[in-house]
Amino acid sequence: MPLAFSASQALELPVHRQRERLGAYLNDERRVIGALLDARQLTPLPAGGYRYSVTRLQVFQLQIQPVVELVARRSTGRIELEAVDCQLEGLGLVDDFRLTLHSWLQAGEQGLEGEASLAVSVSQPSLLRLIPATVLEATGRSLLAGILLGIKTRVGQQLVDDFESWCASSGAPGEAANPAVVTAISPTAGPG
Repeated sequence: MPLAFSASQALELPVHRQRERLGAYLNDERRVIGALLDARQLTPLPAGGYRYSVTRLQVFQLQIQPVVELVARRSTGRIELEAVDCQLEGLGLVDDFRLTLHSWLQAGEQGLEGEASLAVSVSQPSLLRLIPATVLEATGRSLLAGILLGIKTRVGQQLVDDFESWCASSGAPGEAANPAVVTAISPTAGPG
């Protein structure tokens, strides 16, 4: 029987200046994705979308590094990010690992608001067969909640700063983004 665990995290991020430009900022997909996630771990894919190497995780005695393929969808004043594939590096014993991620971020009346939901389903690795499934699932929920909290913390620190930088660098709404962030996730830059 597979182990299954999930976590979700809501975001309400007040923006005090130039709030009316948030929709245009969210249309700058590469820039926003680079500010949401660590741009050094993000690689654009030729067919659109992104590959994101999650920071290496330690689960009991196992070290794993999820590598997630993401696709972004935009609509007016909103961007959604969804995982379309995921592999585990460092844990070749698991064939049925499944990760789902759905998140969204939109311009609201007070600033940015959004939510991220993360879920994992996987068979119990043979190295962990002696640990009760309930303990592994509780650990998994805690791990996912920690990942989402880390992303929320980064978003809270980086996204408003990046938005303000974007506003300063684009003289008029819709102008080009700050080249430093775009270069960090360009196809030639790769993960650092």
